[in-house]
Amino acid sequence: MQLTSARVSSTSLVTGGAGFIGCHVARDLQERGHRVVVLDDLSGGQTDNVPPGCSFVQGSITDETLVARLFEEHDFRYVYHLAAYAAEGLSHFIRRFNYTNNLIGSVNLINEAIRHKVECFVFTSSIAVYGANQLPMREDLDPRPEDPYGIAKLAVEKDLRAAHEMFGLDSIVFRPHNVYGENQNIGDRYRNVLGIFLNQLMQRKPLTIFGDGTQTRAFSYIGDVAPAIARAVEVKEACNEVFNVGADEATSLNELAEVVMEAYGERTEIRHLPARNEVVHAYSDHEKARRILGMEARTSLADGVARTVAWARAQGARKTPRFANIEITEKLPPVWLED
Repeated sequence: MQLTSARVSSTSLVTGGAGFIGCHVARDLQERGHRVVVLDDLSGGQTDNVPPGCSFVQGSITDETLVARLFEEHDFRYVYHLAAYAAEGLSHFIRRFNYTNNLIGSVNLINEAIRHKVECFVFTSSIAVYGANQLPMREDLDPRPEDPYGIAKLAVEKDLRAAHEMFGLDSIVFRPHNVYGENQNIGDRYRNVLGIFLNQLMQRKPLTIFGDGTQTRAFSYIGDVAPAIARAVEVKEACNEVFNVGADEATSLNELAEVVMEAYGERTEIRHLPARNEVVHAYSDHEKARRILGMEARTSLADGVARTVAWARAQGARKTPRFANIEITEKLPPVWLED
């Protein structure tokens, strides 16, 4: 792993920097000497998440005029693109919203990065690009996404490759998975199962699991993921590469529910809902990230959940509003429409 000499005066744009992963990356960038401009529409994040010292702009990546103005006003050396609505299951039912925010918004950023000669564009994709039955998921596998969210992420990856071939825009792509920890939006009923469990526990409600709960994921603590993303631009070998980042150990949703209840110190009923269309088993290989980035998932699930529980208790339970603009209701899980 060879590091470049990162300039302390580097200015970085962090989209989604008021959201979960984005706010941690913004903080880590500041610690590495970057000046940070955060762009976030606050659809899933909140201003309290933005690290002190960052310049905050409220707005959407879909606003191409705003995006162009920011690139004119700031000499961005790096772009860290973390803004997305990352609800895989819901993406089937909000296709227009999904592609507008997760694809077209990304294209607005890529266009400006090309025009302004950004040195590196760091993009958080997802293991949703792999689809089903490719285990462990490795970067050299042929992506076969099964939902609109994964399709949008893969399209952005391909567009970045095309931008490099045509215009020389360098990029680094990360495929994180099932990231949890402090500052996650526990009030979102459509994504982040660990946060959903915590919010239900704090309201003394049953924990809800789609299907029998034997589906597995590798739950990844934010403190292991965000620093690797932030420092990647300093590693020459990372340029124009794709990396899986996250935990190595797969855990079933039934097991996760037990870990969360044990850390919280209270038990509640587990309510199994009808199974929905989703990838049953999803975990990835991280040899490439270890070899090139020196990335290690050092935090055990028990320790990471304990830290997240302590943070969540201090925050308190959150309301779980329904998504306002469902485009297709056929086959939509009824629980997603409950008041």
